[in-house]
Amino acid sequence: MDHFGFKKGEIYAEDLAVGEIAEQVGTPFYCYSTETLIRHYNVFCQAFTGHDFLLCYAVKANSNQAIIKTLADQGSGADVVSEGELRRALEAGISASKIVYSGVAKTEKEMAFALGQDIFQFNVESEPELIQLSRVATDMGKVAAISFRINPDVDAKTHAKISTGMSENKFGIPWTRAREIYADAAKLPGIRVQGVDLHIGSQLTDLEPFAEAFRRIVTLVEDLRSDGHDISVLDLGGGLGIPYDREETKPPLPLEYGEMVKSIVGHLGCRIIIEPGRLLVGNAGILVSKVIFVKQGEDRKFLIIDAAMNDLVRPSMYNAYHEIVAVRESDTPTVPYDVVGPVCETGDTFARGRQLPELNSGDLVVIRSAGAYGAVMSSTYNTRRLIPEVLVKGADYAITRARPDYEDIIGLDKIPQWLQ
Repeated sequence: MDHFGFKKGEIYAEDLAVGEIAEQVGTPFYCYSTETLIRHYNVFCQAFTGHDFLLCYAVKANSNQAIIKTLADQGSGADVVSEGELRRALEAGISASKIVYSGVAKTEKEMAFALGQDIFQFNVESEPELIQLSRVATDMGKVAAISFRINPDVDAKTHAKISTGMSENKFGIPWTRAREIYADAAKLPGIRVQGVDLHIGSQLTDLEPFAEAFRRIVTLVEDLRSDGHDISVLDLGGGLGIPYDREETKPPLPLEYGEMVKSIVGHLGCRIIIEPGRLLVGNAGILVSKVIFVKQGEDRKFLIIDAAMNDLVRPSMYNAYHEIVAVRESDTPTVPYDVVGPVCETGDTFARGRQLPELNSGDLVVIRSAGAYGAVMSSTYNTRRLIPEVLVKGADYAITRARPDYEDIIGLDKIPQWLQ
């Protein structure tokens, strides 16, 4: 459920008409709903009522400070994959004691910064990383609490580019070598083994891949404990999908996911960490765009809008489906459009043959489910300005990232002395 719906014949974001925001902010822009963010956070937490549980928001899904702050105020922790994301989480008010640091290529500088903040846990992904972390921690007189990210070799049955838990993927250590590597870690200075971590992929719409991976982890935890390791934390990653196409089969609800998790790993007595990103913010955001032209091709009609692939890359990168709707309700017959942007790439296409009411230049459309991996993956390709981000709360809104001037973008480049 989200808080973007029709009232008085047009789409509202909570208590504000999207068209009114567009008049003041200009298009295109991202619009987020505070109430949707809070509801999604609470629904997920309720799924783990009665268990020692920490929700660590996956900052990579949407790193806008207002989004992180909204979740921090609800009690959220953070899952980060860079020093920059760690700094964002801390700046937004998330306690270091609620932060886990994932990622396959942490540098010495990043490790040192995280150790200096006394974060809750490093999710270690390789033996070279373990050795480097031990050295950095020892040099600083610190002890790094770690979990190893285990690659359970389970097919998440999701898009190949967001599947992370198979042996062919770059993530984690092979589950078949885990006991050996945990034994090595226990001998290293500056390291304290406390848990097991895994994350098998993103946008999963079936619980069985999760269940298969978690059952392997249960066996591993029992083996590790028999080897003498004090395993008290289970970081089960994120990955639960959201409904992009409202007519397709719906992904499992957080409550169903939580019941499955507790039924498989609950008896281990571990603190459970879950790292949702998309599930919290995906349907809490929309992309609002204006029609520039309607162009009749040889055998198709193009709806050319002012948003582009540099603003929302998921359709181009993943062939991802996003629902597209006109901001104003209409009872006119629908027309099949190819919805495209102005970037000089054939891949700058949001949808093909999408049925929409007949639209004209200046009309507004909304691209739904754009809160995750939208603005955070945007770029200035074609020297297009990054688009504003707006957070709505009731009948109020704030611009949480402004549209830069062209001078700001071009000014980042420096002309060498010999060209002046």
